Amino acid sequence: MADEIMEIPVEEKDSEDDGDNRKVAIFAVIFVLLIVGGIIAAVWGLLQEGTPTEKIRDIFIIFMAFESLVIGVALVILILQIASLMNLLQNEIKPILDATNETVHTLRGTTTFISENVAEPIIKLNANLAGLQRVLEVFGIKKK
Repeated sequence: MADEIMEIPVEEKDSEDDGDNRKVAIFAVIFVLLIVGGIIAAVWGLLQEGTPTEKIRDIFIIFMAFESLVIGVALVILILQIASLMNLLQNEIKPILDATNETVHTLRGTTTFISENVAEPIIKLNANLAGLQRVLEVFGIKKK
């Protein structure tokens, strides 16, 4: 029986994680290659003779204006979310922290009161009783 070796099942999550990481890496490489290929194709197309560069430029300017409009809206939403977070911190979290701090101070006072008025007298009483018991044992009035 002592010579038998117990086999502990090992979970193979590491190989699954490696497979997921590999898929993400492959997807990222393909995405980057597609972007670079698109840029190269756009530059090559614009360098060809007879390409309506002015129309493409105008479309690009309109696209950039639309993009800055979208970014502006996103910034406004971000500012509103930050204002909401500040309101939450000031009006809800701060009172909770203040109440918790007050509770801790009350608890500290309670433990000090109990220590001074309950624990110390009991400790002194036990010390005096132990001393009395020892005196009685020394004089032989009480047996060990």
